[in-house]
Amino acid sequence: MKRRSILTIILVLFSIVYVCGEQYPLINNARGRQNIRSLDCKWQTIIDPYEAGTYSYHSTPLTNGFEKGSKNFSDYNTLNVPGDWNSQKEELLYYEGVVWYRVQFDYQQKDNKRVFIHFGAINYISDVYLNGQGAGKHVGGFTPFNYEVTQFLKNGANNLIVKVDNRRHSDGIPGSMYDWWNFGGITRPVTLIETPVTFIRDYSIGLSKDRKSVQGWVQLDGIDLNEQVIIDIPELNINHSAKTDSNGRAFFAIKAKPECWSPENPKLYSVNVISQSDNVSDRIGFRTIETRGNKIILNGEEIFLKGVNMHAQLHGCSAYSSEDAECLLGWAKEMGCNFVRLAHYPHSEETIRVAERLGIMVWEELPVYWAIQWNNLETYLSAETQLEDMISRDKNRANVIIWSVANETPKGDDRLIFLTRLASRAREIDNQRLISAALEPKEIKPNCWSITDKCADVVDVIGINQYIGWFNGTPEKCDVTEWELNLDKPYIMSEFGSSAPYNRHGDKAERYTEEYQEYYYEKTVEMIKRTTDLSGVCPWNLTEHRSPRLNTPGIEDGFSRAGLISVRGQRKKAFHVMKKYYMDFLK
Repeated sequence: MKRRSILTIILVLFSIVYVCGEQYPLINNARGRQNIRSLDCKWQTIIDPYEAGTYSYHSTPLTNGFEKGSKNFSDYNTLNVPGDWNSQKEELLYYEGVVWYRVQFDYQQKDNKRVFIHFGAINYISDVYLNGQGAGKHVGGFTPFNYEVTQFLKNGANNLIVKVDNRRHSDGIPGSMYDWWNFGGITRPVTLIETPVTFIRDYSIGLSKDRKSVQGWVQLDGIDLNEQVIIDIPELNINHSAKTDSNGRAFFAIKAKPECWSPENPKLYSVNVISQSDNVSDRIGFRTIETRGNKIILNGEEIFLKGVNMHAQLHGCSAYSSEDAECLLGWAKEMGCNFVRLAHYPHSEETIRVAERLGIMVWEELPVYWAIQWNNLETYLSAETQLEDMISRDKNRANVIIWSVANETPKGDDRLIFLTRLASRAREIDNQRLISAALEPKEIKPNCWSITDKCADVVDVIGINQYIGWFNGTPEKCDVTEWELNLDKPYIMSEFGSSAPYNRHGDKAERYTEEYQEYYYEKTVEMIKRTTDLSGVCPWNLTEHRSPRLNTPGIEDGFSRAGLISVRGQRKKAFHVMKKYYMDFLK
């Protein structure tokens, strides 16, 4: 039997028995529930680089560690939650290690109620304790998770402690080497969710491919799983009842012709999902997305993706709030974008929802980035878990049109197995979106480039990351460069760009000047216009972002200067080149 076949069989068998962490199944739409309570505030903290709160001086586990509470917790040392620790305290700027967090809250226990603690994201490994009892361990820095804590709660004061460890790992997702800032901390909101004993845990609501019906499913969690559930969409005169099966799931298909969500008309409907004891509200848009040859088709019509890449950073800090999203996405709209690629990991739920309201389509991506341990089964299953959590959170968002499984990964058999399996898993749990990966091109003959990566056969949309004129030659090279895009699939130029600090001026031939960056963009846009088979373009990057790999003194200083907007929000000359190109589409 071939090596590839053996690896595939082992991978499938291992997937069946492996559980990554101790996470309770994700509760969908924490914000749309009746009884929620924010735990966002200043949390007490202990910086613990030697893990003194976990191990004794003999390196044996403590029986009464910091998770039980510690006199070292005080209001003298606090951090804002949500937020990264790097930007909150100067001494933590480059810190990679353990920080303990504690918050105290009052709670009065109630009959026939269950309680969950929901985290928007913690980077990277977290251990959660309530009143000294372990609630669970989570691995992964960018996806939500929650634990049921009903059994740990006390009447009156409760003590929630979280051990956060942001150290990079070669067997992690991402691995130990990547080109963005390793923000540590409880970086997204924390919520206490109160539910009935049997509650609506999850739901999927979308438009059929023929755009003639609203369809999906509802999932209950609890004791009495055989119930009637109602899908209520008042604006469409829908009040549909469905019966759950013995597993608590109800499927439905309701004839309807809703107004389709699009960038020009980001229509959202108020939707209520109602069970006998629970009620969840959401705002949902309806649309279809598919490919037809080398075109991307939205609601039956060809669409060109006018995009930009975007990190979850604003002014050098981790971006998580709706206000952060309004700012970043507002800049993208100003440039003429109808699309953003959220690099290189799932961004906050607030970012997705603001983009949906603004009419901006989204490419969401797993942090399967550069070189990772392709033949490590636990590494694969960590990636799969993050994929499932990303899809679970955002499967009802109309603006999310692409799941990306990787960025700039080195070719090889193990890597191809890994990415093929991820793409297959994405399709198994969500058939409403396209699958992509950002791939690197190859010069197949002088000045002629193509994608020769076998991963192109796996995805629905092929991303091309290319830097001709920056890492490869000078901008004039774009004049003689041709692209051979011969697969019958859509291609997106998913990255291109060059670096220049804001207000650093010189001749257009001088690298790291605004004039060089502007000239590079002018030449690249000319090349793009000649490449008629493209279905979208996405320059790198909307804003400058922190990256400790980039340290050219006086130029980079720990930042990628490839942003079209500076870290302080100033537009560079190249910003206006892209804006003109995008605005010309409207003429």
